[in-house]
Amino acid sequence: MKQYLLGIDIGTSACKITLFEKDGTVVVSTTGDYPVYYPHEGWAEQNPDEWWSAVCGAIKDMLAVYPIKSEQIAGIGIDGQSWSAIPIDQDGNVLANTPIWMDTRAQSICDRLNDKIGADKIFELSGNSLQPSYTTAKILWYRDNLPDVYEKIDKILQSNAFIAYRLTGAITHDLSQGYGIHCFDMRNQTWNDEMCEALEISRSFLPELVPSHQVVGTVTEQAAGECGLCVGIPVVAGGLDAACGTLGAGVVKPGQTQEQGGQAGGMSISMDTYAADPRLILSPHVVPGQWLLQGGTTGGGGVMRWFEREFAENERMKEAQGGEPSLVQLNEIADAVPAGSDGVVFLPYMSGERSPIWDPNAKGVYYGLDFSKTKGHMVRASMEGVAFALKHNLDIAEETGARVEELWAMGGSANSLLWTQIKSDITGKPIAVPASDTATTLGAVILAGVGVGLYDSFEEAVAMTVKVTRRHEPNMENHKIYQKNYETYLALYQNLKDIMKKNGGSK
Repeated sequence: MKQYLLGIDIGTSACKITLFEKDGTVVVSTTGDYPVYYPHEGWAEQNPDEWWSAVCGAIKDMLAVYPIKSEQIAGIGIDGQSWSAIPIDQDGNVLANTPIWMDTRAQSICDRLNDKIGADKIFELSGNSLQPSYTTAKILWYRDNLPDVYEKIDKILQSNAFIAYRLTGAITHDLSQGYGIHCFDMRNQTWNDEMCEALEISRSFLPELVPSHQVVGTVTEQAAGECGLCVGIPVVAGGLDAACGTLGAGVVKPGQTQEQGGQAGGMSISMDTYAADPRLILSPHVVPGQWLLQGGTTGGGGVMRWFEREFAENERMKEAQGGEPSLVQLNEIADAVPAGSDGVVFLPYMSGERSPIWDPNAKGVYYGLDFSKTKGHMVRASMEGVAFALKHNLDIAEETGARVEELWAMGGSANSLLWTQIKSDITGKPIAVPASDTATTLGAVILAGVGVGLYDSFEEAVAMTVKVTRRHEPNMENHKIYQKNYETYLALYQNLKDIMKKNGGSK
């Protein structure tokens, strides 16, 4: 009987369910949508129960489209967005919406803890600076603002762990997501009781740490009834979406680098030695024995989704009349604008900004507009601004001693030949593009395949499943043009950050 692997991706705007054959061939892929709630400035939260409902609906849709016997699924892997803080009680009930990775409401808590404990001491243990986007301060925000919720908390879960819990009943925390809580000892990859106490986080809230490819349980009768799968399918712990996407893009060896083009942007460099920098993000890779030195930005593919939603009514009308998709039309008008967008520069800080500036007050900015500029200039400048954020993180990483020779692209943005070429030109790096839309769920199913013994190793799995579809080489003439705009990009933030803080200070 032919066997398959099932990947579940808990993204920011939707979940994706993808069924793979052992060689990485996509059999069928379905999605389920859910909202992000923005109740106040600086807040961004989601309802984990809506994730689970979307997952169940998407699995049922998948089985309707491709009616295999679900017992043919050899294993299930799950990846999820970073830095959730899902509070559940002893019965597994979700007690409140979780602030997500874009949420910056807990800045004052971070400020207090950095002063009390010492930012250097926190960084020395955890390998990451204490910022409001991470899970740590969100837990304490519940204590300070939702005491009735806080009193009922049994465990705090991450996004992939929550779906694994719904599927199996097992409460876990995979190693690749450990870094979101700053009592995680990055070098030893264990919880540190002394730092838990210093950070005022109850050790009892923190689940058992497990490798991402470890089988944590099997699909329960209750879960099977809700999602349509059969009882007994093995489920692995899964991992951070960026780390799974890095694996699914083929990055398993030290020095290889993934470029992320999902809702968020950034990069992940695989390292076999500990290398932390407070301006960047460090996490364990889902591949044992390696770390990922990451840059994570709020402006990625979500910038174009925002632009399309707010400014592409005309393109949507043409699409409805049988024309090309609206995003394709935007891509075409951007392609007609020369490199550098005739001086228009965009800061893609659409929900504050993460690395390397770590500024929750940062705002998106278009600079250089005049009456000669068109929508095409703004679209291209948006793409270029996201690429400048990528370059900024790469530059910082290389200052730490990391060497990046080539980028492996993943995410929906990699489907745009123009945008990928812009990133290559701006960074000066060649870019290889595997099957970009499925890299994250492919990484999740590789974890499942290794965990259940379908693959002998991560290297074998990648060699069997990851297929490069195209390559981009940097145009160095364009690179020179972009260097001038990049200098403007850096200077704009430096000159505007005090105004941004004054006008948008933490709530």
